[in-house]
Amino acid sequence: MKRGLLIVLSGFSGSGKDTVIHRMIEKYKDCYSLSISATTREPRFSSKTQKLEVDGEDYFFLSKDVFQQQIAKDCFIEYAQYGSHYYGTPKDYVFQKLDEGKNVILEIEVQGAMQIKKMFPDTLLVFLTPPDALTLLKRLRGRGSETEDKIRVRMNAAQQEANYIEQYHYLLVNDDLEACVEEFHQICQTWAHSTSQNKALIETFKQQLTLL
Repeated sequence: MKRGLLIVLSGFSGSGKDTVIHRMIEKYKDCYSLSISATTREPRFSSKTQKLEVDGEDYFFLSKDVFQQQIAKDCFIEYAQYGSHYYGTPKDYVFQKLDEGKNVILEIEVQGAMQIKKMFPDTLLVFLTPPDALTLLKRLRGRGSETEDKIRVRMNAAQQEANYIEQYHYLLVNDDLEACVEEFHQICQTWAHSTSQNKALIETFKQQLTLL
């Protein structure tokens, strides 16, 4: 069984990352798996599932002491602290899925993505955007759940995040959901055939050729 791909999807708040990823997994459930993050915050009520978040499904909920112990043991691919809470990507869970042949999608902000790019250079990095900045602003306002001040904070953050886009391998525009998901899938399939993902096969050919 060929090992799965490690895939990072980043994007501005309001670009539709959650929607794209869940549709991708729904459409190609045998190919992809969404990484589950660990966090020190308490479970919240999810407006999407209409229930309280579940440990091991939505997040791995850890105490701050346990999380810090796992940091010391190098148990995370990447981690960060936002406010008073930690968030991180557990190595064991991700590597298990990769070994099962699943392509694992990590939804991570740009700083975490750069950490992963440094540690795992063969990772596929995709940045998701709306068609233009005005559409982004309209989507944020369309949520109806945030004040104008919070929306402005998110737009300012987008300005900073835009400086990292060229560090990604692909730019994916989310205008039409189904078209976007199909393009995302095709990008992943193309990456699977890249030389960086087939080093073992290349070495095998080299060794076999020396014997003929």
